Amino acid sequence: MDFDFSPSEEQFRAELRQLLHAQLPSDWSTRSLAQAPDAEERRALARTISKQLADRKWLAMAWPKEHGGLAASYLEQLIFNEELAYLDAPGNGGVGVSSVGPAIMMNGNEAQRRLYLPRIANADDVWCALYSEPGAGSDLASIQTRAVRDGDEYIVSGTKLWVAGAQEANLGYLAARTDPNAPKHRGISTFVLPMDSAGITMRPIASMAGDSYLTEVHLDRVRIPAENLVGVENRGWYQLARSLDFERSSVAAYAGGKRNIERLVNLAKEDGGLIEQHPSMRYALADRWIEMEVGFNIAYRIPWMQTQGISPNYEASVSKLYGSELTQRIAGTGMQMLGYAGLLVPGSPLAPFGGGMARSYLESVGSTIAAGTSEVQRNIIAQRGLGLPR
Repeated sequence: MDFDFSPSEEQFRAELRQLLHAQLPSDWSTRSLAQAPDAEERRALARTISKQLADRKWLAMAWPKEHGGLAASYLEQLIFNEELAYLDAPGNGGVGVSSVGPAIMMNGNEAQRRLYLPRIANADDVWCALYSEPGAGSDLASIQTRAVRDGDEYIVSGTKLWVAGAQEANLGYLAARTDPNAPKHRGISTFVLPMDSAGITMRPIASMAGDSYLTEVHLDRVRIPAENLVGVENRGWYQLARSLDFERSSVAAYAGGKRNIERLVNLAKEDGGLIEQHPSMRYALADRWIEMEVGFNIAYRIPWMQTQGISPNYEASVSKLYGSELTQRIAGTGMQMLGYAGLLVPGSPLAPFGGGMARSYLESVGSTIAAGTSEVQRNIIAQRGLGLPR
């Protein structure tokens, strides 16, 4: 493959950067590292930026034009994700754009596509994904939340965990078991859930880094109209798996990693004593940079495969696995380089990067768990990539 971007792709990158720099505060690079991701300023910026992107039809740019997109290439979508991640810019449309929209596009009926897709592309709705449960995370097929048909409605009861942005969302994409007697992959259905429905209670989950963006959502006999069933009943697991193919290069991990390595390098240039005290850090930073460049090449290959009509199955797992573990290595290198100063949290006046390195280190712990654990990714690579037996 050719790793160079075309002139039109580079022009799009430049226009996107210009828009983002115009909307983000001048000191955003420093403050965003240390601030909690659910801060009011971040939410306000997300609303502003997502609307600006939607006005240009960039928010869901890879979608077909009839659904509010530009029919842009997978590579342009990758550039979009890379630039927003590098600047830590909010407002990328979240799961509404990345997975819910594609799921409705491929599996929903015409009425659902006409109702939901334009609103997602226009940033009118905020979505959350209600998948994981206390006993079902990476193994989504093990979910136990029940949806029982009752006339023109389904009655849903159960608990969902690790729901990102649930407290801000007005709509949720719910996976629930509709046939408890079927094999576990064949008894799941998906629904659109209004988040203001009676019977929904939420409990914020405090993370190691101190924020509460994740939520536990409890559903107690919540009634969902049968018309909110998306796709074929009991085929939800397969539908979700297909929707994840839309764009899953994991480029955001490498863009965020590049930003953090650059911060450490710049700090080392400003304070030469850091390298003098820890000479090995010179080589550690070089290693992290080389690993980051390797990661970008892995990520870039995935949308290229998609443009060739090839489904990047185990290749996407390679990128996710490598990116999440690199995120942890970069954070660990930063903490080792900063020494005791790296332990200072946001709010400490002497903390490097406003305490952001300590925050990055704590947040990186979950990178190998969220969106499929490293163990699951290795199994996929072994079985589907290397052809090893179960």
